[in-house]
Amino acid sequence: MAWILFFSQPDSDVPCSRLGEFPSHVALCIFQYLPLVDRARASSVCKRWNEVFPIPDLWRKFEFELNPSATSYFKSTHPSLIQQIIEKHAAHLQYVSFKSHFVSALTLVFVNSKSSVKIEDTPMDDPSLKILVSNNSDTLRLLKMSSCPHVSSDGILCVADHCQGLRELALNYYILSDELLLALSSETHVNLEHLQIDVVSENPGQIEFHSIKKPSWDALIKHSPGVNVVMYFFLYEEEFETFFREETPVTHLYFGRSVSKAVLGRISLTGQRFVESVACADGLQTLDELTRIGEHCTTLTAVGLSECEASCRAFTELVGLCGKRLTQLSVMEEVLIPDDFTLEGIHTEVSKYLGSIWFLDVMPV
Repeated sequence: MAWILFFSQPDSDVPCSRLGEFPSHVALCIFQYLPLVDRARASSVCKRWNEVFPIPDLWRKFEFELNPSATSYFKSTHPSLIQQIIEKHAAHLQYVSFKSHFVSALTLVFVNSKSSVKIEDTPMDDPSLKILVSNNSDTLRLLKMSSCPHVSSDGILCVADHCQGLRELALNYYILSDELLLALSSETHVNLEHLQIDVVSENPGQIEFHSIKKPSWDALIKHSPGVNVVMYFFLYEEEFETFFREETPVTHLYFGRSVSKAVLGRISLTGQRFVESVACADGLQTLDELTRIGEHCTTLTAVGLSECEASCRAFTELVGLCGKRLTQLSVMEEVLIPDDFTLEGIHTEVSKYLGSIWFLDVMPV
């Protein structure tokens, strides 16, 4: 459904009047298609429109892009407009997403009550986190951070110590620590529902990844038995040495670069809580260790393969081991290498194991 809004001339207030007569749910349906900044501007068109815009659901989600590149200039949000929006609608604010280098606007957000904050590529530091904690220790439920090099383990530990209602946390591996997991496992905390960890290497061979002790993971799982531990790996082969040596309670595992049989073999022995495994590898290696994962990871229900290689037989054996418990199976056609199974016949065999019709995904041109 498409909506077209007609802005009236200064001497005619008829379209605005008609819009002001719409029921709130109809106005919400119209204006929710506008970007946040356009909503703020439209609310100043006339008195009638301004009366419509206090609907709280229009101001739940705040997404700002600041200091953008020249190519995306028109997508940027002026800092003064951000300040006006936040000051006026802070009571309704639930989710804030920043992708910027404008620290003062970020600080402005931190002093207003909210439930969710997402920050990308922003030079946030430990003092900023202290502002966030001091003003939102009772309301903060979700915190997602990526590419925040000035935040230390102590800074994120400050959040874990004081925000007892935190349910979702996403961060880079370098600020994950045993102390953080133990803090999230204390009796004062609600059960953590989602822990996302990005393991990224930009200088292969120059970064040594620290280890997280098994008792720290055990404490987290004991306190929050249903937590999703999601790990995104963007590593080179020689950098996996730290990982999967002890049981890591990962539930969702994603590979953004090629991974060897040896690494997959270690995963198959430690993936007792596996729910989803996705390999979107930047490189080609044969992933025939998939069958071992299917055999040992009895909770695996979702598999995705792209930009890697696996023999048709290994893939078919994986599906046979998992059977009907697989609820998601996404495999690009170019992943599978024909052997005694052909691409034409594999969909029949896989469909038999799944109990439903299944086809290979085809990478769009």
